[in-house]
Amino acid sequence: MSNPATPPRSLAEALRARDDASLALLLRARPDLITPVPTDLTQLATRAGTRASVLRALERLDRFALQTAEALAVAGDPASYGELQRLMAGDAGDPAVAAALPRALGALRDQALVWGDDERLRLVRTAREVLAPSPQHPSPTGLGPTVREATTGMSPGRIQEILTAAGLPSTHDPVSAVDKLTALFGHRKRMAGLLAAGPAESLEVLGRLVWGPPYGQVTPEPAAHLRWLLDRGLLLPTAPGTVVLPREVALHLREGRAHREPEPVPPAVEPAATHRPPVVDATAAGQAYTALATVEELLKDWDEGGPAVLRAGGLSVRDLKRTAVALDVPEPVAAFWVELAYAAGLLASDGEADERYAATPAYDEWLDRPPAERWSQLAEAWLTATRSSGLVGGRDAKDRALSALGPGLDRSAAPEVRHRVLALLAGLPEGAAPAAESVLARLRWERPLRGPQQEGEDLRTRLARWALSEAEMLGVTGRGALSAHGRALLGAPPVPKTAEPAAEGPGDKLPVHHHRAVPSRTALATLEPLSPPEQAVATANAGRLLTPLLPEPLDHVLLQADLTAVAPGPLRRPLADALGVLADVESKGGATVYRFTPASVRRALDAGRTATDLHAFLATHSRTPIPQPLAYLIDDVARRHGHLRVGAASAYVRCDDDTVLGEILADKRSAALRLRRLAPTVLATQADPATLLEGLRAMGYAPAAESAEGDVLITRADAHRTPPRTAPEPVPDGPPPPDSTLLTAAIRAIRAGDLAATTPRKSTGTSVQGGELPRTTAAETLATMQAAVLTGGTLWIGYVNAEGTASQRVVAPIRVEGGFVTAYDHTADEVRTYPLHRVTGVAELAEE
Repeated sequence: MSNPATPPRSLAEALRARDDASLALLLRARPDLITPVPTDLTQLATRAGTRASVLRALERLDRFALQTAEALAVAGDPASYGELQRLMAGDAGDPAVAAALPRALGALRDQALVWGDDERLRLVRTAREVLAPSPQHPSPTGLGPTVREATTGMSPGRIQEILTAAGLPSTHDPVSAVDKLTALFGHRKRMAGLLAAGPAESLEVLGRLVWGPPYGQVTPEPAAHLRWLLDRGLLLPTAPGTVVLPREVALHLREGRAHREPEPVPPAVEPAATHRPPVVDATAAGQAYTALATVEELLKDWDEGGPAVLRAGGLSVRDLKRTAVALDVPEPVAAFWVELAYAAGLLASDGEADERYAATPAYDEWLDRPPAERWSQLAEAWLTATRSSGLVGGRDAKDRALSALGPGLDRSAAPEVRHRVLALLAGLPEGAAPAAESVLARLRWERPLRGPQQEGEDLRTRLARWALSEAEMLGVTGRGALSAHGRALLGAPPVPKTAEPAAEGPGDKLPVHHHRAVPSRTALATLEPLSPPEQAVATANAGRLLTPLLPEPLDHVLLQADLTAVAPGPLRRPLADALGVLADVESKGGATVYRFTPASVRRALDAGRTATDLHAFLATHSRTPIPQPLAYLIDDVARRHGHLRVGAASAYVRCDDDTVLGEILADKRSAALRLRRLAPTVLATQADPATLLEGLRAMGYAPAAESAEGDVLITRADAHRTPPRTAPEPVPDGPPPPDSTLLTAAIRAIRAGDLAATTPRKSTGTSVQGGELPRTTAAETLATMQAAVLTGGTLWIGYVNAEGTASQRVVAPIRVEGGFVTAYDHTADEVRTYPLHRVTGVAELAEE
């Protein structure tokens, strides 16, 4: 074992010196390292240095931590803390950088991207390869190669010429020459004297290259001011016609700074407006109720089978437009509601041969729940879904159109971005609506892009913009500020009330209420996503807070003489369902206007209602008398309803009044039905009954369908439903974070495996290479086991299980009998029994 006072020589040794809490922090931050659980700390260190794992870890650093890693990539290997601080703060120093640097370096150490003490800081090799400058991958710092790297392959004579031109004595070998030139460029006073003697045009060239990119082009016969730079090594050739500014020269011109603008402090999220908290909550509750009504309207429109599923999956552009028109919203908003219903498990494809979208059985259960619970289900589905409706209408990597409900809309970062946006809102004073750009700037600092940014906004920025607008549509926020139930949805603690009055925002007219101070604002802004059980509790709490804010459903409407009914608020479900069959919705808003038409009344009659039922229904639920025009409309449609009967011949129509059938035959509009008279009261056609019913209704008649027995078929408002479907599972962004139980077990297994791999063994005269299992004869194994039982010793054994998997273990034998050894297994931290014939060999451990 290594001495704790001795600096570690490798990442594995650095990990070996950590305590369990530090290892748990590493595995929680980088869960890919624990999938599967490493056998020992050496394997953990190897896995932590793989390119895929390092890239994932770098992408999760904040901007200043990433700038620190980039500075280490251009520093010496190893580098001291002082050297790193000079690269970050410059020669003049920067108090903000100096204060933030320990935190950033600690984050890099915690994630095993940096190891070593403050005198020998080492960036893991893969991270250095990713972040260090190269012609193919310029460094984000804008720095170029060192003098030593840039002069590799240069002739010794040319190096000596550069020394002479720079005013340095020649040396006997190119290595010492490069060292002298490097020392000159790194000496501030001597370097300043060298540059002071140069032409102004030369210094202007250096100024254009100093912050990157450090490469430039020269002609075969460079101008005098360029020749002055080349002669002194201030520009070094890397290829024919290409020169580079050495790193040491750039750092001198930058006054020692690796970055033009270090960003040690995250940008603040600035409030754009402040509203009274009750106004925010009331506005959000109104949006929540609108969200419920919109989802209900969407799925009611698809009750009898919605749009067809495209062959590649998803909705066609035409069907999305039709849905947007039906909901009276823009197409991107319609895509959001469709995707939200899908994420909540309320709609799916029916799986039929002619596949269509329809509501699932879960939708009927959802409708029976209280409004606040229905909203909670939608809000939780939105918060955790990886599908992003904002991508609809775009193109994928193969230039295929992305459609609503289609493949290719999953973005694993979406839940984390939504949660982070809401957490930032929770960190503001209650009732404060943030400036959107300040939220986006904060998110870009927390997860900066590595490498050059492409045209347009990056995905995380677009996800954040969508999250802000979707939260408002869903009622999580109101007037841009996080509501009380939105705060509960995150699992944040409730805000205590105080007696201080809040600042009144424009348009806030509530007379009296109290300001509520946000507790532990920093803690609120760093809220972590919840586990599924925790999220279920938080969602239930959000629903309880929303319940008193939602309007109470009404049990009445106001009938008007113009064949309309006004619902002054939300209606109870049985009334809303019945009225939706009897009348058509004409307008929505604070009050809903329904219009009665012959077609809507006939629809109610088709559903089995009689004229008497309709009169009684309206009289019961109207606060005004039934207008005479409406009574006449119901009676007139009912009198003609069912006068004609349609059945299957393929189809027939019969009527006791043969003159009516004569009128139908004489009507030119019936030609397409190809009717013929079978009897004075019966007409037949090759068309199916549904087509015949639709055609006669288009001609102004009110036929009724009948069964094979001659009974009238009642068409109730039964809906088409898919087979039971579960909501789509979110696509995870890598392995899920391990819980405490898994972490504890994994760390114990890694420690035990490391003990087995590193514990010194007594010399047996046989060389055993690292990773190899000990090999002894059966007699030697048995004798050593029996001796260890008597002495209480600990042994190192090789073991092959029934599946053929080999492992090495440290055991303390307790009993040997019947071909088995019972021992305390330090690797598994429990007593186990092993067949002796599966033990490959045994070795005694050396005494400490």
